[in-house]
Amino acid sequence: MSGNDGSEQRAANLLVECLGAHGVDRIFCVPGESYLALLDALADAQGIDLVTCRHEGGAGFMALTDAKITGRPGVVIVSRGPGATNASIAVHMAEQDAAPLVLLIGQVARADKGRGAFQEVDYGKMFSGIAKGVWEVSHPGKLPETIARAFNMAQSGTPGPVVISLPEDMLHAETAANIVPAMPLARAKPSASDIDAVMSLLAKSSRPLVIAGGAIRDEQSRDALRRAAGAHELPVALSFKHQDVLDNSHPSFAGYLGFKIPRPQVDAMSESDLIIAVGTRLTDVTTQNYLLPRAPRPDQPLVHVYPDQQALGRVFETVCGIAADPGLFLTRLAAQPAARVARRAEWRDALHERAVDLAAYVPRNAPDGIDFGALVHALARRAEGDAVIVTDAGNFSSWVHRHWPWGRNSLLLGAVGGAMGMGVPGAVAAGLRFPDRQVLCFVGDGGALMTGSELATAVRHNVPVKIFVSNNGSYGTIRQHQEREYPGRGEATSLTQPDFVKWAESLGAKGLKIDSESDIDDVIARALAEKDSVVVDVRSSVELISAYTTIGEIHNR
Repeated sequence: MSGNDGSEQRAANLLVECLGAHGVDRIFCVPGESYLALLDALADAQGIDLVTCRHEGGAGFMALTDAKITGRPGVVIVSRGPGATNASIAVHMAEQDAAPLVLLIGQVARADKGRGAFQEVDYGKMFSGIAKGVWEVSHPGKLPETIARAFNMAQSGTPGPVVISLPEDMLHAETAANIVPAMPLARAKPSASDIDAVMSLLAKSSRPLVIAGGAIRDEQSRDALRRAAGAHELPVALSFKHQDVLDNSHPSFAGYLGFKIPRPQVDAMSESDLIIAVGTRLTDVTTQNYLLPRAPRPDQPLVHVYPDQQALGRVFETVCGIAADPGLFLTRLAAQPAARVARRAEWRDALHERAVDLAAYVPRNAPDGIDFGALVHALARRAEGDAVIVTDAGNFSSWVHRHWPWGRNSLLLGAVGGAMGMGVPGAVAAGLRFPDRQVLCFVGDGGALMTGSELATAVRHNVPVKIFVSNNGSYGTIRQHQEREYPGRGEATSLTQPDFVKWAESLGAKGLKIDSESDIDDVIARALAEKDSVVVDVRSSVELISAYTTIGEIHNR
């Protein structure tokens, strides 16, 4: 019974109605005794799919991925103490990735607060440094207002995580409070003077460079980027984990700015005489450790467009900081008459040619396993054009970032913040959102054993994800750092692995193995033909430590 007719109802039921009013149609959880009333209310909810996960970290990664797909807050519910600490990885990643996330935590009863009760945590202190807002709802009448405020904050400015603590006895209390509707989100428009200032800078620039980021992931903004780049002959470099923002065959595609990309590519982009950063906070990864642009004073004029004023001028001297919706800015920019500047097209084409050359796959051989690039290259030839690609964190993903032919309908989902563990849970969340699209997951052997148990969630929900495990028996990213700093001393990075085929089969999925490059085409065909979830164990090389270097080359340097 709804409280909107003036009658009382259980707070847990009101909470479910509030979530529905804010567009929530899927929630990820690990059940806990601290929010039993909410679980009971969700049992009767219409239009909300409750997905039971195997670990709170996995549930959090699923909610984070769901947010990246929909643009709306992903929602995860966990129990107090251990549940909340396990889920904190997703809160951190949501802050790093600028993704809207709502974490609901069952809390100890109100009368027990401050007594050091079983699994009691002060969530205001715990999450103060990484969440945009933390609330504890002690009075059920405050639930609607708190939910409305939290959802608005999660999506405003720089999107990010919010946390709501729910004392278990409060969820049982009765209330006559009414739902507070979703608060409209502000979309700031660039002013005419902002556009004039940018056009004035462009009129004097023969070597401009656009750096495009995750705040222009929706299709309208992507289309505006394509049109603006085409109209003004602008090369576009894509920020880390956002290579899908612009079709890589577009003449304006100038490559991506991620970890360990070749220095000559960075040097070429650094020859720009104007940088227009749109929809990115210009983090250390995208800026190549604050070199492109250089901090605190860039080598070229910097235009920075982002919806959050606090991101502008904070690290870099900015000649034109525009606190506006990036998509609206690009739409306005695309509509401006183009001033043809001598040699700009040549500059754009040179960067595009360099990016295309870098993306070309060249086979490499190693005595200790398969070149993971061979698997990525072969899979890209067979994958559907609108395949959803989910990557975990690790060096193995460098082949995906470098060689995957990101097209107009591609979708890339990965943790910008670099946490291991998003791969398998993210693939499950993507499969739930896109039941008719091919979902391909790339994960290392380390990440597979962190959150790979969510494969059981995929099987339970009949989500046919295809998971490719780079199995080289090593924490490869750290091994690469070790080989650079302490050659030949790979302490703590060697791993003992299970039989991933049997592991997959034990969870109800199909298991396949690639032991040599001659197996690749046949196994890929079998994996893609399967109607159920598949795990492919790829015996990859440690010597070929990334898409850009080998251990031998590191030693030689």
